[in-house]
Amino acid sequence: MASDDEGGLDLFQEPADYFEPEKEATFATHQLLSGKKFTVRLVGHNPLWGHFLWNAGRTISAYLEEHADDLVKGKTVLELGAGAGLPSLVCALNGASQVVVTDYPDAELIENLRYNIDHCDLLPMPRKIAAEGYLWGASTETVTSHQGDDGGFDVLVLADLLFNHSEHAKLIRTVELTLKRAPSSKAYVFFTPYRPWLLEKDLAFFDLAREAGFVVTKTLEKVMDKVMFEEDPGDELLRRTVYGYELTWAS
Repeated sequence: MASDDEGGLDLFQEPADYFEPEKEATFATHQLLSGKKFTVRLVGHNPLWGHFLWNAGRTISAYLEEHADDLVKGKTVLELGAGAGLPSLVCALNGASQVVVTDYPDAELIENLRYNIDHCDLLPMPRKIAAEGYLWGASTETVTSHQGDDGGFDVLVLADLLFNHSEHAKLIRTVELTLKRAPSSKAYVFFTPYRPWLLEKDLAFFDLAREAGFVVTKTLEKVMDKVMFEEDPGDELLRRTVYGYELTWAS
């Protein structure tokens, strides 16, 4: 206990407002081409940014649904760094034979992915979608066990992951380990340069992809109605733009 000279305060007692209260989960709604809507839950706050539904996630979801007959139906799908898992849910709703949705093996993130699967009433039964924790570059046994063989996935989804420059090599390694070695297999990489002055570092991911033997093709450029973070610095047009790329195996 503190002395009287210290005003009777206990120096080892944190102030009442020392710890910020845990933030509540939020929800976001997505509308399918059919007009039907469903809701996903976002974690209240997470240092891995799982508490946002990013523009690239929304854009790639719409892109995959619009081209579902060619890109999704009958395909096995793996999503990396999924956050709330919106693109994976859209693939599961559009005829994918099996979807595995993954994020960093943080208990809250994975529980939230499983919550979104369990609470998506539009999903057909039996549900052909599973959530797993996965560390980029690590062994893929956990994720490949869901699709019945170790030959890899037909489709990979990487939405708004390129800002994490230090992880590019691990991401490329994961694509090498999980993308089925077939001409029709594709990894879809959609991103927005939220820090425009680092765009070249974002794009360096594709240099690594080429070095690893992938063909890189730009497929989409979409300007959103508004930026995600009004207060952020840098070119506003770039911060509103989603870029879409495909990685395929070189023949």
